[in-house]
Amino acid sequence: MRQYCIRGAITIEENTIEEIRINTIDMLEQILKENNITIDDCASLIFTATKDITKAYPAKFAREIGFINCSLMCIQEMYVENSLEMCIRVMVTINKEENDFKPKNIYLKEAERLRLDLKK
Repeated sequence: MRQYCIRGAITIEENTIEEIRINTIDMLEQILKENNITIDDCASLIFTATKDITKAYPAKFAREIGFINCSLMCIQEMYVENSLEMCIRVMVTINKEENDFKPKNIYLKEAERLRLDLKK
């Protein structure tokens, strides 16, 4: 069994519970789909959010869609001048039997500009 990490990020329009909920779920569902994994493959998720996201923890919504048997943590993203605002990031650690699994990182909405190298 090997562990792999998958990164993801998404931006929200407004600092509201519903925006955080919808976008967190969308990002997680895309990560699962694009990597052909299930929630049961996941060992842990570490979320970060920029300092302007204050209405809810993204992990709350991960639990709502079934991330129950893995560790979840939310922390504030380090502030860097002129950095992307209203951004939720995640690092998903998974367990896979395959030795040749190739994680596909998922960057959505304005967060796409964080990883222009992935746009090929």
